Amino acid sequence: MTKTLAKPQQGAAKADESLPLTISVPEAGKRYFGLSRNGSYNAAAAGTIPTLRVGKLLRVPVRKLEKMLDE
Repeated sequence: MTKTLAKPQQGAAKADESLPLTISVPEAGKRYFGLSRNGSYNAAAAGTIPTLRVGKLLRVPVRKLEKMLDE
């Protein structure tokens, strides 16, 4: 009896590729800490939530936040 291995589907995205690289400050605060919108921005201003500014937009890098939480 021979076993055949299933070939990966072409174009199938990895789990990491389906997640966005950055999310909004309120989304990060709510998803990872259960914070309100204002609480999320206060945590970002205090440096608890890592952020990066793109023009006027303030975003949270998901990998950096998750790495920080793993430590």
